[in-house]
Amino acid sequence: MARLTRGDLGDLNMFRQIAESGGFRKAAAHLDVSPSALSHAMRGLEGRQGVRLFNRTNRSVTLTPAGQELLTRLNAGFGEIELGLETLNRYRDRPIGQLRLNIMSDAARLILAPILAKYVSTFPDVRLEVVVQDDVVDIVNDGFDAGIRYGGHVPEDMVAIPLCRELRWVMVASPGYLDEAPPLRSPADLAHHRCLGIRMGNKQIYHWEIESGEESAVVSVEWAAILNETNLSIELAETGGGIAYCLESRVSKQLADGSLREVLPAWSSMGPAFHLYYPSRRQLPEALRALLRMIQSEGVSA
Repeated sequence: MARLTRGDLGDLNMFRQIAESGGFRKAAAHLDVSPSALSHAMRGLEGRQGVRLFNRTNRSVTLTPAGQELLTRLNAGFGEIELGLETLNRYRDRPIGQLRLNIMSDAARLILAPILAKYVSTFPDVRLEVVVQDDVVDIVNDGFDAGIRYGGHVPEDMVAIPLCRELRWVMVASPGYLDEAPPLRSPADLAHHRCLGIRMGNKQIYHWEIESGEESAVVSVEWAAILNETNLSIELAETGGGIAYCLESRVSKQLADGSLREVLPAWSSMGPAFHLYYPSRRQLPEALRALLRMIQSEGVSA
């Protein structure tokens, strides 16, 4: 059996990252190296082993049969190594290592932002990377340890932990807009208003779902504008651009100071809570466990 060197182990880990991310550029970003350095390392690995591991074209990088078999065995081996290193965290005063999170924008501001400074100061040995992204992503293939999404949007093969109670969605607009706009007595009147549509992470436009007691309605109008970012929708509403539909918690300050008013306050909607999720086949990393404890102990709530 060939004896492995430190360089071989590093190159094999790079190979694994390239294979799992589907290309040199994504892997390079994750490993903080240049794509050319990765390509050079892989050519060296293939040369030493005398076997081609990748099929390279201008548009894609795929594994050869030899590369696929190597990846299967490496995943098992590196998985045990990573589990062993993670186990050591239980014997330390505080966790170390890297924690990569993919979080939707609403959750980033309502769940993570209130405790972020405390977390990074309490656990200085954790290299925390947070990607705020509303698009639907595969956290495993993209190299994330965990994600935060609404409960109804967590993949079924993941472990999901609720981080708050159910979320209330409301319609809001500025006093100036409402003073000059047509009267609003029922959801049907929204057809005569400038409503701001939202394009969700799955690329679909969301049709507002609202209810009042036993009654319910779906708002589907000619949108005055379609946005894919909650902040912009709220800012547009604040400046008189129209009616936005968002989490009540995202506009609690504006509602309190009067810069926004709730539209048709008898009509709103309750939706799934934010959930933290991670792959079911993995042990919960100690750095992630510490974050979860902090969220729960600080009483962070949306």
